[in-house]
Amino acid sequence: MNRTEIEYVDVAIIGAGPSGLAAAVALRKLGVNKVLVIEREPEAGGIPRHCAHPPFGFWEYGRLYSGPGYARRNVSEALKAGVEIRLRHSVTRLGANGRLEMVNPEGVKTVQAQRVLIATGARETPRSARLVGGDRPVGVINTGALQSYLYLEHLKPFERPLIVGTELVSLSSILSCKRAGIQPVAMIEANERATARWPLSLFPRLCGVPMHYAAQLVAVHGTGRVEGASVRLADGSVKEFACDGVLLTGRFAPESSLVRLSELALDAHSGGPVIDQYGRCSDPAYFAAGNVLRPIETAGWSFREGRRIAGLIARDLQGQLPAPGASVDVVCKGALKLCVPQRLSPSPVQGLQHLQLRVSQATRGRLVVRADGQDLWSRSASLLPERRLLVPIASLNLPQGTQQLEVDFVAE
Repeated sequence: MNRTEIEYVDVAIIGAGPSGLAAAVALRKLGVNKVLVIEREPEAGGIPRHCAHPPFGFWEYGRLYSGPGYARRNVSEALKAGVEIRLRHSVTRLGANGRLEMVNPEGVKTVQAQRVLIATGARETPRSARLVGGDRPVGVINTGALQSYLYLEHLKPFERPLIVGTELVSLSSILSCKRAGIQPVAMIEANERATARWPLSLFPRLCGVPMHYAAQLVAVHGTGRVEGASVRLADGSVKEFACDGVLLTGRFAPESSLVRLSELALDAHSGGPVIDQYGRCSDPAYFAAGNVLRPIETAGWSFREGRRIAGLIARDLQGQLPAPGASVDVVCKGALKLCVPQRLSPSPVQGLQHLQLRVSQATRGRLVVRADGQDLWSRSASLLPERRLLVPIASLNLPQGTQQLEVDFVAE
C-alpha cells in the first residue's frame, strides 16, 4: 500500500487490550463486517500479558486464568470471530470523521473508518512526573517494566527494592517479586491507609514486607545504580533505606496522548476523552472505552465496558442512536475529582448504566445529584480514593430542558 491509498473499514479499534478485543468480538457477533484492531506492541493482549498472577477471566469465561493466559484467550476469541489484528502499527493522528494516520515498519498508512473506538488503556506515572529528588541511577522502574523484565525477558532488575504505593497493582508486584526470589525492603504509602481494600492490604505484611503509611519518597541515591532511598515518615523524620531498586507503582493516568493531539475534547479531571452515555466523543465518529476513560479499572470491568460500547457502536452504524446534538454537562463538586461520562444526551435510548465517580481523598458524607439546582438523587456514602462509585443514570429521571447536571459530595 503506498501513501496515496486509503483503506476503508467499518470499525477501527485502537488498542488490543481487554476492552479493545472484547469490543472487536462483540462487533463481529453483531454483524459488523470489517473490524480492524490496531496495536503498537509486537503482541496483542494488553497489560494482562505482563501479569503472571490470577485471577483473570472468571466472569468473562467461567474459569480463572493468569494474566498471560487471559490475554491469549482474548486474542484467540478475537481471531476466531474474524477480527483482523495488526501488530506494530502505531496511530499517529486522529483525523476528523474517523480518518486515521498510522505508521508501521513498512511505512505510512491511512485508514478511513465509519467508527473508531479508542481503547488505549492507561499507564503508570513515571518518576519524572512524581517530582522525586536525588540521583538518577539505574533501578528506578514502574510495575509494567518489572513485569516485562520478569515474565518477558526473564531478568531480575533488583534483589531488594523499595516499593512505592499500595494499589492493587502494588500488591501484585509483591507477588511477582516473591515468585522471582526478590525480597522488598519495605512498602511506603503517602496516604494514611492503603489504597487497596482490606483484607488485601494485609498481604505485604504476610509476605514479610514492612509497611509505612503517611510516608513520602524524598530522594533516590546511587552512582550507576540504586544504593538507597530517603523517605519522610509520618512523624516528620527522614529514614534512609538501603535498597538496590525503587519500584514506583500505580498512580495511573489514561494513555490519551492521541486525544491530546487531536480535535477531540479532553476532560481535565479524568485525563481521558469527554464522552456521552453512549461512549461517543465530541466527534461522533469516535467512541472510547476502558481505562483511557479514567484511571483505573480492572481488566474484567474494561472487558465488559468494551463489549457494551461495541453494542452501542453497532446500533449507531444502524442509525439507532440519537443524533449528536444538545447535551447536558455533568459537573463534579466537593470531594469528587472526576465523573464519566461527562455529558448526557436527553434521550430514552439506554447507553452506559452509571455515572462513574472518584474522590481524591477519604471522606464521608452525602452524595447529591442536582439538575439546575434541583435535587434529583442522593445517598450517604463513605468514600476512599480510587474506589469505584456508581450513580445509576436511569434513576435520575433527567427533567426536560436541564442545562447542567451537578454531582456534589457534601462531607460530614
